[in-house]
Amino acid sequence: MNFKRILFLMVTGVSITSLGIAGCTPQGTDLEVGTQPSTLTGQTETEIPAATTPTTQPQERPGDVPYVPTPQPVVDAMLKVAKVGKNDLLYDLGSGDGRIVNTAAQKFGTQGFGIDIDPQRVKEANENAQKAGVTDRVKFVQQDLFNTDFSKATVVTLYLLPEINLKLRPKLLSELKPGTRIVSHAFDMGDWKPDQTLNVEGKTIYYWVVPEKVPANLR
Repeated sequence: MNFKRILFLMVTGVSITSLGIAGCTPQGTDLEVGTQPSTLTGQTETEIPAATTPTTQPQERPGDVPYVPTPQPVVDAMLKVAKVGKNDLLYDLGSGDGRIVNTAAQKFGTQGFGIDIDPQRVKEANENAQKAGVTDRVKFVQQDLFNTDFSKATVVTLYLLPEINLKLRPKLLSELKPGTRIVSHAFDMGDWKPDQTLNVEGKTIYYWVVPEKVPANLR
């Protein structure tokens, strides 16, 4: 295309990028700039958005717990006791390197949402999701778990500390639907007695199901 032709198109308002000139959207696609196709079925994009380049912000406050990865045999046992499946939406609170969410997606096809306040952990978790080939089913975000809406979760996993579990307990019981499964590595929730307790390689796993009616002492 010669210079006079390009000048004519610019003057008449015709978009050069619509003509297949270098730098435009490839032929055969009709995506708008900044959008990506949804890769999800059965869930809205507000729950687990299509994979995008992850962004992080400076850490807003110190984390509530030190980062200690959950051993893989414990991860496997946590997912097994919760009976996670492809129709579940798993929220991991304090997701660290993402191994619980990524394992659930890889082994069971589970959609997962990992939350961590540490930007380095979020970056690492997203990188691990890419290596595992599960970026179409998982999302990791840098967020304060006390400011997170858990209401869409069908399974919640956590490896925090006793005092954090107790602080979270009212929020979990008020936001989660009855029947939602909760699994904690190492620490219980005080007066809320677990439905099941497991021991895996010397590590304790606690399992609860959110009741239809929350007892007064747990509210």
